[in-house]
Amino acid sequence: MWKEGSLKIHDSIFHYWIKQYDEGSQYGIEGGRISKLMFKRNGEVVCNYDRGWDIKPSDPDTQLALELLLHSENH
Repeated sequence: MWKEGSLKIHDSIFHYWIKQYDEGSQYGIEGGRISKLMFKRNGEVVCNYDRGWDIKPSDPDTQLALELLLHSENH
């Protein structure tokens, strides 16, 4: 199932898309349910996972957005 949403972290707004399964998978982030994830901030892709990391979070706000989404959607 695909989900789309937004997260506000400090002054940044992240728009995200995730592909999520009912159960964890070897292809999921940390073996979890999310197999695809993309964050955009100001129209630029700042984090991307497609059964492996293409673009890892590179700043604290992006990392916090990822942690929040993993906590709520990955397990």
